[in-house]
Amino acid sequence: MAKYWWTPFLVNVLLGIPGVVPFWLVWYLMVNWPLAELGWTVREPTENDGMALWLVIVIPVVALFALIWWLANAPLRRRTSLAPRTYWLLSGLAPLLPMTALIANSL
Repeated sequence: MAKYWWTPFLVNVLLGIPGVVPFWLVWYLMVNWPLAELGWTVREPTENDGMALWLVIVIPVVALFALIWWLANAPLRRRTSLAPRTYWLLSGLAPLLPMTALIANSL
């Protein structure tokens, strides 16, 4: 079953559902800190406590998601017939689909 392309696709789309939280946290951090410092975006006016507290929240959440993602994909990679480059491209983009669907639905 794992030799088909849709198995890692489904696993990674399902990982992308709870992955919306770390993706949103990284987006919020980027918009309010480095991109705002460069002048590309405008910082949230009520965000006046600084970004150090956000780092305490974002780093563990993103690290936990990355660990779960890796633990799900490393064994699955060995059981699939996809080329390594294709597998990792598919596994890297598929978790972004739920976040993309939420953004498209909000427009």
